[in-house]
Amino acid sequence: MKDLDFIISELKSINEPDYLKKMAHFEIDISKAFGIRVPNIRKMGKQIGKNQELSLLLWETGFHEARLLATFIGDYKQVTEMQINAWTKDFSSWGICDQACGNLFVKTPYFKSKVLEFAQAKAEFVKRTGFVLMAEAAVHLKKEPDETFLGFLPIIEREAYDSRNFVKKAINWALRQIGKRNFSLHQHVIDTANNILAQSNKKANWVALDALRELKSSAVLSKRGL
Repeated sequence: MKDLDFIISELKSINEPDYLKKMAHFEIDISKAFGIRVPNIRKMGKQIGKNQELSLLLWETGFHEARLLATFIGDYKQVTEMQINAWTKDFSSWGICDQACGNLFVKTPYFKSKVLEFAQAKAEFVKRTGFVLMAEAAVHLKKEPDETFLGFLPIIEREAYDSRNFVKKAINWALRQIGKRNFSLHQHVIDTANNILAQSNKKANWVALDALRELKSSAVLSKRGL
């Protein structure tokens, strides 16, 4: 299963027209989508295996599901900064943004520089990418030092005012995941959330209050021994 046309044909064969409605309900751009559940795309990705060349070709088709598949079969070791920039400019759905960040971008040597660059971008999905990278790093990069995440907190505090849906949710996600990473970062994140509230900016309040609600919950406190 290495031929591009064959793969697109296979994707079309497993589409579910009714699933497009669910995708739209979850605010996914369906202007160029077949309607396929992510587990089915992931299953196809496992059958194909890692193939960076095919990943790039799938991306160029512009189809939502083909681009998801591209994130599953891409080889992060071969991902260049140019590819990250190009794909990020193409993002039009949070699902593809998040999968590309978690499956590929965060594993590259460029993720920290991309956080700093994208977190201050004007385009909604480019800016989202910066904060999704923070969240994915907090969850998956076990060896990353606390200093990296401490450096992200002032950025979160600075940008918390951005009330655009896909940005504020990513900022909140990053704040919560950093806070759940370990005991030390938990307290720093609590302080950051309180600093955001002190801005007296209604647009920023949700980011902080929602994060505090989870980070002060018994489930999180008991899990982290707090």
